[in-house]
Amino acid sequence: MAASSRAQVLDLYRAMLRESKHFSAYNYRTYAIRRIRDAFRENKNVKDPVEIQTLVNKAKRDLGMIRRQVHIGQMYATDKLIIESQEKPKT
Repeated sequence: MAASSRAQVLDLYRAMLRESKHFSAYNYRTYAIRRIRDAFRENKNVKDPVEIQTLVNKAKRDLGMIRRQVHIGQMYATDKLIIESQEKPKT
């Protein structure tokens, strides 16, 4: 993988994780983070530049979808679950 595409993929990965942490619903938040990590791990050994570009384009569309869903979720905020108050802050 070229250095520029590697940097692009890492930036996209970080942006997706960062945006997913803004989900107000605990279940959506944990599912999105887990799914993003799994998808990137699953495709970490892809070498074909065309396939990499296809995956990057899909991830960009998914990032847009995550952003829209976060905004929608914030309009209909709910109370926190009991499990959320028991979590320790991550440093």
